[in-house]
Amino acid sequence: MNLLFLGDVIGSLGCEFVASKISGIKKEYDIAVTVINGENSANGNGVLPQSAKFLLANGADVITTGNHCYKRREMHALYDKSKFILRPANFPAGNPGRGVCVYKAGEAKVAVVSLMGTIYMDALDNPFDTMDKIISELETPNIFVDFHAEATAEKKAMGHYLAERVTGVLGTHTHVQTADEIILKEHTAYITDAGMCGAELSVLGVEIENAVLKMRLHSPFRLTESANPAFINGVVVDFDEKTGRARSIKRLIIR
Repeated sequence: MNLLFLGDVIGSLGCEFVASKISGIKKEYDIAVTVINGENSANGNGVLPQSAKFLLANGADVITTGNHCYKRREMHALYDKSKFILRPANFPAGNPGRGVCVYKAGEAKVAVVSLMGTIYMDALDNPFDTMDKIISELETPNIFVDFHAEATAEKKAMGHYLAERVTGVLGTHTHVQTADEIILKEHTAYITDAGMCGAELSVLGVEIENAVLKMRLHSPFRLTESANPAFINGVVVDFDEKTGRARSIKRLIIR
């Protein structure tokens, strides 16, 4: 069975480009489950009900998020309502939504976990302890984790910590696809960052000039979504749905 995972979708350009290409990707790779990180899918970052519903209507089975998940208050009710739009599981209890879902693909059950790192990020609950609890409660061996984290070391550590215990640990947040895809302990597909879906000639999806000025001058400049041609970054994971063992992980770059 094949799972498609796409990195952070950036604004309307990223959403529309994904929508235009996803059916072809699914057909080419015989995709059974599609997971998309949608936490930047609204223009101006964050996620809105419109952008989340657009991705679900155009090929996503599950949407994961990250540190911008609660930036738009309009999303709070939708997190509670939808089983397949996730916020990071290690946000404290009492927040809207859930961090884990189980998607049924044919006869197989595939668990998807949205998880956030804590190094250089918000001080959430310990993601390692959170995963221990989640794994103990799941009744399927097919477990994919979107680990939304800043520090590459934290991502690497999580990959090794979960090796043989989950099917995939797929990193997001830094928007730059890494070239370190690997199967850990002959079981767990891992990549430090799947990349992003949005304008390729940009600074992480936003317009170049003001991003450069902001970093160069340390002054506030309004950052807007770049209108340059988009590309798609992601991975395809082939796994044995009976054992949860990943057989291969392939990076995608589609222009």
